[in-house]
Amino acid sequence: MNDAKLRLCYLGQTVRLLFPGPGTPQPYTLLPHALLPRRLAPRRWWHRLLGARVMVPVEGSISAYLSEVFATPVEIVLHVRPAGRANRKPILEAHTDAGLIAFVKIGDTPRARELITNEAAALKRLAELPLKTVVPPAVLHHGHWRGLSVLALSPLPVSTRARTPATLLTRAVQEIAETGGPEHAWHGDLSPWNLCPSPDGRLLVWDWERYETGVPYGFDAVHHLFQRALRRMDPPTAARACLAQAVGVLAPLGLSAACARQTALRYLIALADRHAADGFEPLGPPSTWLNPLVDSQELLT
Repeated sequence: MNDAKLRLCYLGQTVRLLFPGPGTPQPYTLLPHALLPRRLAPRRWWHRLLGARVMVPVEGSISAYLSEVFATPVEIVLHVRPAGRANRKPILEAHTDAGLIAFVKIGDTPRARELITNEAAALKRLAELPLKTVVPPAVLHHGHWRGLSVLALSPLPVSTRARTPATLLTRAVQEIAETGGPEHAWHGDLSPWNLCPSPDGRLLVWDWERYETGVPYGFDAVHHLFQRALRRMDPPTAARACLAQAVGVLAPLGLSAACARQTALRYLIALADRHAADGFEPLGPPSTWLNPLVDSQELLT
């Protein structure tokens, strides 16, 4: 089955999940999108040029639930994530007449519910701290609908996507680490696609599902380095590049060369452990990309 069919199959599951119950159907359209595989959006007159109607019930739907939460009529746009993701879940845009008011994550599996709960707790913790560099979204609602977790987050004011300056990223990594107090914290997925510089010189950061305390200082910086490398290299090459470049990347954080290399190795091992816990190996078996690197370092010590 090809990737397009996988996405459409997942969309079919999601439509049944988010639009249950009887009632007068409302027309939606399956739209292409520049950044995400598909969107299911309320149908407009010009959609007839793009695709056929998808009729879904309204009564008892997630849009009705969110209308009650926000005390105003809400229309939703459903973002469809690729099937091959350990943390896949329906992501909604909640719109009112005034425009976009929230991004809404739906926890439709035990793992997704766990991640949503962790993100809600992390964001509530961050909201109590005087952050100067990092701008996370605010939790607008965290509840349950038809046995599913629902987390509504404020939209961040992203205007145009730009590459994050190294100095800004370093300040963000330092500030996030400090949110853990004596135990350093990390965002957990500080990838290029989860952040954006703001005009006021701060860093907009979303997707805090993997936030965690009690980790080595610098994990976020190494993660960002590794994810950028994976865009250009296969996993074994990216892992070697991550270790080789960690000294320069972590030097602004005050880590020595030896400590930087150890931090990079510990990060790569932690990432492999995460994939094992998720039951999903997007980089392939660790024996192909991690073990040779660890073994080579053990030979040097």
